[in-house]
Amino acid sequence: MNNKVLVDIQNITVGYDENIVLKDVSLKIYERDFLGITGPNGGGKTTLVKSILGLLKPVSGTIVFPDKEVKKRTGYMPQIHLIDRKFPVLASEVVESGLMAAKNMSKSEKKEKVSATVRKMDIENISRKAIGELSGGQLQRVLLARAIVNDPELLLLDEPNSYVDKRFETNFYRILKEINQKTAIVLVSHDMEAVLSNAKNLAIVEETLDYKALTV
Repeated sequence: MNNKVLVDIQNITVGYDENIVLKDVSLKIYERDFLGITGPNGGGKTTLVKSILGLLKPVSGTIVFPDKEVKKRTGYMPQIHLIDRKFPVLASEVVESGLMAAKNMSKSEKKEKVSATVRKMDIENISRKAIGELSGGQLQRVLLARAIVNDPELLLLDEPNSYVDKRFETNFYRILKEINQKTAIVLVSHDMEAVLSNAKNLAIVEETLDYKALTV
């Protein structure tokens, strides 16, 4: 395990109004980790991700990014049902929106970065389509492309394989393993087989958290 801690979560309790979803959870995410998070529906997996992103403030406890730049260089792929597919935007524009924080990148550099990521995700043939025209699996690829286009140091994926077709699934995890050479990945999935086959460490979330190392 690499020693650099990207995210240090200490004793957080998180809830919605009076409903406590996570209770006294502690976790460290390390550089180039591949952490699988699984557990029952409603157990708090997505709540944990939203807390890391700063979208939910814990009732108690702390979430610290020792290196503030990591927080700026965090990619996020939300669950597909959260996407408004009626919004008039092209697939390539969705990918490019992942570069909004890249203030020092020129327009031509952004264009080349988007093109390279589109090729990597094998979505060249749909890049000029509106997202409302895409299948679930195609939209998942576009969302992953958006999450990785800026070479994040930390990548959070919330149920990314929900709509990935079987033809692409093997390639999908191959891409994640390539990304993992430089990027820490947090993969939230109800698919235990996928988590165990790819993750280095496992967190089972059901209000509390049980952490297991899968590799030495």
